[in-house]
Amino acid sequence: MIKSKLPIRILTCLTLLFTVSGALAQSNTSSPYSQYGLGELRGEHLPQLRALGGISTGIRGLGSYFNINSSNPASYSGIRLMTIDIGVYGNLSTLERDNIKQNNSDFSLGYLSFAVPVSAKSALSFGLLPYSDLGYRYSSPSTINNIEVNNVYSGEGGLSKAYFGYGIQLGKKFSIGANAGYLFGKLDNNQEVQFPVNTGALNSKIENSRVINGFAFDYGIQYFTNIGDDYGLVIGYAGNAGKSIRSKETEVAIRTFGNATATEENIALDTISLIQNSPKDVIMPMEHKLGFSLSKRNKWLVGADFHYGQWSDFKEGDLPSSLEDSYGIAIGGNITPDYTSNKYLNLVDYRFGFRYDKTNLKINDQNINDMAVTVGLGIPLASNRQTTFYKINFSAELGQRGSLENSLVKEKYVTFRLGFTLNDRWFQRYQYD
Repeated sequence: MIKSKLPIRILTCLTLLFTVSGALAQSNTSSPYSQYGLGELRGEHLPQLRALGGISTGIRGLGSYFNINSSNPASYSGIRLMTIDIGVYGNLSTLERDNIKQNNSDFSLGYLSFAVPVSAKSALSFGLLPYSDLGYRYSSPSTINNIEVNNVYSGEGGLSKAYFGYGIQLGKKFSIGANAGYLFGKLDNNQEVQFPVNTGALNSKIENSRVINGFAFDYGIQYFTNIGDDYGLVIGYAGNAGKSIRSKETEVAIRTFGNATATEENIALDTISLIQNSPKDVIMPMEHKLGFSLSKRNKWLVGADFHYGQWSDFKEGDLPSSLEDSYGIAIGGNITPDYTSNKYLNLVDYRFGFRYDKTNLKINDQNINDMAVTVGLGIPLASNRQTTFYKINFSAELGQRGSLENSLVKEKYVTFRLGFTLNDRWFQRYQYD
């Protein structure tokens, strides 16, 4: 009798997708810079690529394992085994302003992606990825009618992206691919003016909530060639066309009466104004990425990426864009000492990189830049079958965003990502007597 475990595995995939969907709905950042635009953009999700500084456009494969590089769907065509990538995310940060420091920590399930070979030269991929995070809380004193008041700003939420993509090889040296995605999520921003309790004055609070959803499309191309018997070169481009998605905005302004202790919630008294489910068009920017990688088969890889985003074209409703065009560079490398060795440490991938980004933010006439040094490991695990391969991927980023100039916030962070990669021949059938 011939049996297949495929239906059970498909059910497992769907269960994982729904689990990740709930986890990604949580806020996973504590950065005041996330309050602008659509939040803090998460970028490349795989730890094996984040460890390389985030290079991805010219990456077709890493060593002897297959990985899912959704940043350039042209890379799907190089996948030969059913592949699953799943990972978690953690961030430790220190915010500093005016000699005051605040420590934060955030953890979440990071991503879930699947890839399935369709033919010897094509594969499809689908999954659920984080797109942006919103999470912050800070206060600022001011004076109203000679009374010292406290202005409190807070927010939470984020956007996720479900995607389905396909990549195919054309001829011997080219591949193309595209992703169809669906962005969805909720962004909440609150502002509150708090008077001292002994003044008897009423506080005011504005609660703004945006529910955002819409379709997004991106595409990519890769040129790859061998240099001699052992070396390979990949040049890639990936981008998306500007698109429009939808936002429904609800905003309520209320008056509250403060409690004597800061730990208690203020008491809501009445509603000053209410705007409910106001529809808006959100114009998303065009983005472009160009990159390359040079590798020696199963030995080492080096590469670089450049990206550019036209975020000055971003628009939500009738409001003009408050964002700037962004750009950045990244370089990285991967070394595997000897993948045929009997010594375990020679089988491990050692990864390193650096990235520099001029973000889409300009505050107080100061560009907000983000830079980080990255390191990582790819740790192979033993397998009891020749058709199944496992690897744990770990990455760490040590970075800084912003500065102390012009009354800004300097954010130092250490970001950890831990991922699990499975390569398996799912469509192989098993013979039983």
